[in-house]
Amino acid sequence: MRAASQDQVLPTTVLRGIGDKLYDKRKSAALEVEQLVKQHAAQGNNDRIGTIVNKLVKDYAFSAQANHRKGGLLCLAAAAVALAEQNQVAMMQEYLGKVVPPVLSSLVDQDARVRYYACEALYNIAKVARDDFMPHFPDTFDALFRLCADNDSAVHQATTFLDNLMKDIATASTSFDMAGFVPQLREYLTVLDSKKRMFLISWVTVLASVPDIDMLAHLPELLAGLLDALQDDLREVRTAASKALQEFLIEIQVSQHVDCSALAAILVGRAREGDEVTRLVAMRWLREFVGQAKEQLLQHYAPILAAVLPGLSHNNSEVAAVARATNRQLLDLPASWQERDTEAVLAVVSDELGSEQEQTRLDALHWINALLAQDRTTVLKRMDLLLPALLDALTAPSERVAVESLAVQASIAADEEHFRPLIQQLLNRFRGRSGAGLLQRRGSLIVRRLARLLGPRQVLCALAAALEGEQDLRFACALVQALNLILLTAPELNNLRTLLKQAAANSDGAALRACLYKSWCHSAGAVLSLCLLSQAYGHASELVAAFADVPMTLEVLVQVDRLVQLLETPVFTFLRLQLLQPARYPALIRTCYGILMLLPQSHAFKTLHARLHSVPTQALLQLDTLSPKDGGPSLQDSPPGSQDLRPLLDLFRKQQEAHAADEERRRYDNDALGAEPGDGDLLRNLSGIDVETANGRARAESL
Repeated sequence: MRAASQDQVLPTTVLRGIGDKLYDKRKSAALEVEQLVKQHAAQGNNDRIGTIVNKLVKDYAFSAQANHRKGGLLCLAAAAVALAEQNQVAMMQEYLGKVVPPVLSSLVDQDARVRYYACEALYNIAKVARDDFMPHFPDTFDALFRLCADNDSAVHQATTFLDNLMKDIATASTSFDMAGFVPQLREYLTVLDSKKRMFLISWVTVLASVPDIDMLAHLPELLAGLLDALQDDLREVRTAASKALQEFLIEIQVSQHVDCSALAAILVGRAREGDEVTRLVAMRWLREFVGQAKEQLLQHYAPILAAVLPGLSHNNSEVAAVARATNRQLLDLPASWQERDTEAVLAVVSDELGSEQEQTRLDALHWINALLAQDRTTVLKRMDLLLPALLDALTAPSERVAVESLAVQASIAADEEHFRPLIQQLLNRFRGRSGAGLLQRRGSLIVRRLARLLGPRQVLCALAAALEGEQDLRFACALVQALNLILLTAPELNNLRTLLKQAAANSDGAALRACLYKSWCHSAGAVLSLCLLSQAYGHASELVAAFADVPMTLEVLVQVDRLVQLLETPVFTFLRLQLLQPARYPALIRTCYGILMLLPQSHAFKTLHARLHSVPTQALLQLDTLSPKDGGPSLQDSPPGSQDLRPLLDLFRKQQEAHAADEERRRYDNDALGAEPGDGDLLRNLSGIDVETANGRARAESL
């Protein structure tokens, strides 16, 4: 009986028409249903209306037959229209709870025509329900999100109409739950499908255009998805996302209520890791934020800088230009920004010192100088973090980076407590195979630049003092030779050379010579050149004579060979002229002839022999009548202060004996390991270094 009564809910002709294969008959049946519902509504027969709705849902909307589902959807929409026309508000709200779910289910039907009719039905239902439809908005939006990428053109068109209606209803509704909708929108914005992205961006744009909706308040939840859309394969999507972001940025520029902190956290990540377009947009936003000097960004100062510094070297000129502008703004921020976390900024800058990009490294070094000027105490507390990065920068391919790093190191070394530790750390960087390469490539530049910034005497004496107790004798010898060459050729050290020439009559010159002498003893050639430069010819003669007892190793021969080359350089012009006065400088003549006797008959021997051949013969014949230590007012061989050098002769002997023993030990170790002694290499090096090249390089670097 129950089934029979149910069948009597609608006329038999209507029931047959609902499931008919012809659209016109289904449409006609829907109109009949609409009239019946109107009649029952007018009479207040709400139970009958409910029975009709249940019948349509159970037997048609969920039917296994496609035509039944199509007809059922038409009838459900028709019933909604009828209730709306009769102003049955309460009935409409109850009715929607029963009707909307099956219609939404039909939106994912396998039959494209069923999906189309579902869109049409939902459109008609929502159109008449308006604000009463809002409780079903989240589910409807979810269905639209899934349906907007439908391949069927008719379904896609129907979806567009329904989507536009939903936008109208939502933006006009006073009950629209924006706070509840945004998380749903944020989740969906992670999708990769272009059509779905376009659908979502359109919703963001529409909602942002409504004056009563504050989309900026919700932007932190949506920004990441919009930025991701900039990388979409479809140009239309990229354009839409870019336009939406630009409109948001314009609004931010005039708004006083923006959560810049939350937005900056997102932008920083995209500015560092996004593709070129995303990176450019993120950089522009950050530039705008920094330009407004929003103090909300204080906690993001370091992360922003971490994004900006790599951008300075970006291949895209626009990205690099925006990064430069932002970097300048960060450097020029007002005093209120001094509350930033200097240690965090310093950590970022130190990391970027290891960048392979020249511009990034240079600006990182500029930042350290700026931090030293603004918060020197905090910076100097983190020398453990900073100094290794600065020293690493000395090996950068770019000489500009090395020079700027030295400027920062000089600024740090201006504090006495950091000066000597820095010098020691610098010396340690010259150790080992890589250190030897650094010494060869940049040693002259490093010492000369520090001499220019900190003072040549302070730098050279500090280096000499650090080498006095050096246990690695080979390292000490190599470094002293390098420092000696710099002393003799670098324009920055010209005043020191002048001072040393006056050592006989000037206490400062004598003190400078004494400061250098102990460490210069690590190299026979270096200490001899120091004595010759300071015109301590008597002591130089004694040093040469000492080789009668001190082992004459191949390394010493190489150093003496190089000394002969140095004697031919402009720095020793005064000495060559003094050779014309053997009677006045007998110890100088003996020193030069002693050096000649130490040398094998190499190119250096021939060079010095030719030079001495120019000495007046008659004067040479009188040398035997002069004491090596003859002095007096007219003699500079043995100045009043020369007696202070005599104890140093023993130091020279000990150092040379130690070096000879060290070389012998190394040769023994090599023999034990089956390695070649390497004497051939040493002999081939007797021609020495190219001193003219060193002089030329010094002149070029001084420009």
